[in-house]
Amino acid sequence: MTAGGKAMPTTAGLTKEERKVIFASSLGTVFEWYDFYLYGSLAPIIAKQFFIGDPTVTFIFALLAFAAGFIVRPFGALVFGRLGDLIGRKYTFLITILIMGGSTFIVGLLPSHASIGVAAPIILVSLRILQGLALGGEYGGAATYVAEHAPEGRRGFFTSWIQTTATLGLFLSLLVILGTRTAMGEKDFAEWGWRVPFLVSVLLLAVSVWIRLSMNESPAFAKMKSEGKTSKAPLTESFLHWKNAKIVILALVGLTMGQAVVWYTGQFYALFFLTQTLKIDGPTANILIAISLALATPFFIFFGSLSDRIGRKWIILGGCLIAALTYFPIFKAITHYGNPALETALKNSPVVVEADPASCHFQFNLTGTSKFPSSCDIATGMLTASSVSYTRVDAAPGSLATIKVGDKVLPSFNAAMTPDGLNFDQASKDKEAALKKDVGGAIKAAGYPAKADPEQINKPMVVLFLFILVLYVTMVYGPVAAMLVEMFPTRIRYSSMSLPYHIGNGWFGGLLPTTVFALVAFKGDIYYGLWYPIVIAAITFVIGALFVRETKDNDIYAAD
Repeated sequence: MTAGGKAMPTTAGLTKEERKVIFASSLGTVFEWYDFYLYGSLAPIIAKQFFIGDPTVTFIFALLAFAAGFIVRPFGALVFGRLGDLIGRKYTFLITILIMGGSTFIVGLLPSHASIGVAAPIILVSLRILQGLALGGEYGGAATYVAEHAPEGRRGFFTSWIQTTATLGLFLSLLVILGTRTAMGEKDFAEWGWRVPFLVSVLLLAVSVWIRLSMNESPAFAKMKSEGKTSKAPLTESFLHWKNAKIVILALVGLTMGQAVVWYTGQFYALFFLTQTLKIDGPTANILIAISLALATPFFIFFGSLSDRIGRKWIILGGCLIAALTYFPIFKAITHYGNPALETALKNSPVVVEADPASCHFQFNLTGTSKFPSSCDIATGMLTASSVSYTRVDAAPGSLATIKVGDKVLPSFNAAMTPDGLNFDQASKDKEAALKKDVGGAIKAAGYPAKADPEQINKPMVVLFLFILVLYVTMVYGPVAAMLVEMFPTRIRYSSMSLPYHIGNGWFGGLLPTTVFALVAFKGDIYYGLWYPIVIAAITFVIGALFVRETKDNDIYAAD
């Protein structure tokens, strides 16, 4: 496959060895993403099992625990990227899958908060951190391994199979969840059946380990190691030498940052939007997402292959730009076809919260146990939990907040806290229950639905717009692995490409659901959180267009 350190062109078709490389790398990575995304798909149920607090804050904290796995991904990239550049690609991502699979299996056995108290969320977040570290080392290894086996002119096609694995892993997790839910029923699934998909992962782990043990080392790394040209200090060379460090920064800001928010908006936030905002039942939402993923997944291969012919840069940046320009109309269309009653209520029955601005806070906390006792926060929290958009009007300093729904004006209250500061006292709980009942009656009378009517969901149209969102994902994600590989030399490639990828996807992407929901709760507009991915994608488009160079013709077999 190589001659003089460069890959030799091949004729049409894949050799047996090439098919094995793609299949083995991709299948193992699918299983690893399956493990990682189970938590995200089951976040609302897991929130009730492991965290305490009011529903809105509890769900946000559950999403934060999901994001914890993403926050540590760059550190996993540093640890395993260094190992990959020192000892090789194969053995490094064999280690990562063992860590991932073991952590996922333990989640399925972990007692709930009701059984072991605060230890439950602590252990859960710890396991999520282990998963994030493992995933931080997985992707860079798989992408590098496949790219270094690819012939010239086909790296986009070869690595695009790796790019399908995140979507296929999510798709597989949704199918297993849906099958378990259907077999057990919602009640049993919510109580204990949610553990089954986590426990099943031990079978996937066994298959993945067997597959990876059968793989050979990357030819580029093996050749470089035999010649004694491997890096002795890959992290230093990657990030402390400005020649390479500036490329790492550009890879982050001009590529992966925007790619990440488009990816997570199109797949994960879309699912959360269906279930939490539009109140579509979980099984239906999972089916709609699964269909859109199945329809769009081939386009990862299409755009990866297309990037071999026309270049990678403008496909990725074009996806970022189109997404930024169309997110608002697309999500409004999903509301229109997914819950038309909610859309009508939002248009015809505006809700106003009149409150002292000093009493209105950003309702986000890291413990998941804090209550927000001001009259403004109580009012806005109730409306947000009911997917009601509201306009906030300033009131006199020190005054109590009021909720105006049509002609009804409902006064809120300032709650008193229990001595431990974790909850409302009993009198305040009684007031909260009474206000919740009054607000529920008022918004119901105004036409706000408690949940989406299954008969009114235009499923083909919802799937169409979900498909468009995932199509954007395939544009930005299909070519990005090949481009990242081509930006860095072989001796430090694993480390160099892994860090910007996992900062972009781990921090900017992984924190997207939590950030978006907190923004919506703060502003009172169910679409306001979309500004987060729009702004990030737009920044990536501008920086990438100005400073990132095309890479498809780069020689990836150079050690320096």
